Amino acid sequence: MSKFRNIPTDSPLFSQTLLDLNKPLQGHIFACTKNSESECLQRLLFATNQIYEEKIYSVKKGDVVFLINLDTNKIYGPFIAETDGSVNIQPEAFKGKYPFQVKVRPYGELKVLSNAKTLLSKLGIDWRETLNKFQTECLVEYFNDPSQFNWEKVLAAKKKQIEKPKLEATTLWDFPTQSYGEKPKGDNKYPGVTPAFIIYNMIKRYTKPGDLVVDPMAGSGTTIDVCVEENRRCIAFDISPTRSDIIQSDARNIPLKDNTADMIFIDSPYGDNVKYNDHPLDIGKISAESEKFYEELEKVMVECHRILKPGKVLGWLIGDQWVKKKFTPVGFKVFERLCKYFEPIDIICVVRRGQTSNTGIWYNRAIRFNFYLRGFKYLLLMRKPSHKDSENKNKKREIKWTYYERKK
Repeated sequence: MSKFRNIPTDSPLFSQTLLDLNKPLQGHIFACTKNSESECLQRLLFATNQIYEEKIYSVKKGDVVFLINLDTNKIYGPFIAETDGSVNIQPEAFKGKYPFQVKVRPYGELKVLSNAKTLLSKLGIDWRETLNKFQTECLVEYFNDPSQFNWEKVLAAKKKQIEKPKLEATTLWDFPTQSYGEKPKGDNKYPGVTPAFIIYNMIKRYTKPGDLVVDPMAGSGTTIDVCVEENRRCIAFDISPTRSDIIQSDARNIPLKDNTADMIFIDSPYGDNVKYNDHPLDIGKISAESEKFYEELEKVMVECHRILKPGKVLGWLIGDQWVKKKFTPVGFKVFERLCKYFEPIDIICVVRRGQTSNTGIWYNRAIRFNFYLRGFKYLLLMRKPSHKDSENKNKKREIKWTYYERKK
């Protein structure tokens, strides 16, 4: 009936909450620091910021909860969620910095364990993610009696564990493979297939479950596959569809109403260097050295601006070109035109892997003939301006820089 084998039957953990067979068992770990720990424990209120908004909404009343102090490397628990995760349960708490909150109560004897990060790593747990039934049970069992914990089952489970990517925090993204997890995302044999990690990072940062993601140049369907796993709706188009869930359409004329999409991702052609299909109107048949190429892409930008909701985000993946002793800054040219319609958020460098030039022969040629192989692509992150952006545009920004004395 339960896998809490090491917990005495008279323990409060054997309550109807944890043994309710109609409710899937799951757990959550919230983080605090030296500055916020006392308030968390006094208020019995665990909280986070907007980055982990999706996590807070996954918390349901009756879930098992823990608290990790990232400064002291200690973890407290177990607790039980007294409420669903919500916004501003106590608006005044944490001076309003952490509005995404859940109310908790201690469950049984409250314990604290040291070396929390090492423990979680050994258990195969990422504190940022929701804990599944197995992980939750393991952590509760370990809290109950570390000396009797069965590590064999953890080692066996780790071999089967499918890890999801971690969110990127810098502007340099380097992914060793095209896909992740057990199920393929897109087709890694497709010319210029999009790395699934890019889509994952974008939808985790810029969308919520149930939001609509649109991919006007869907290729082999990487965006669809990531969205399905992450509970986002997706509409994918391509001028020459490769699968049945991609709608045939030209990205210069997207068949959607204005202000429809919550996010758009485009991995467009970088010129005529790759043959994607035989469709005569494919933009990928136009040379990146021609202004015609950018004029056609700008038509796509206009459509993206039309269907994207105000304040929402567009990600455009693009690379430069060097061919026959001539360099073409395709990324800069595309960025310049995007800025006519969108506000820039940032520019990400995505390391290129798996291209045909990534060989010893091409490396030697690049050194011998004094040119550079393409080592990265640009991910141009843009936002459609909203009415609020227009109001703030003319306001003078005040920035207080922190200056540090130069060490002698």
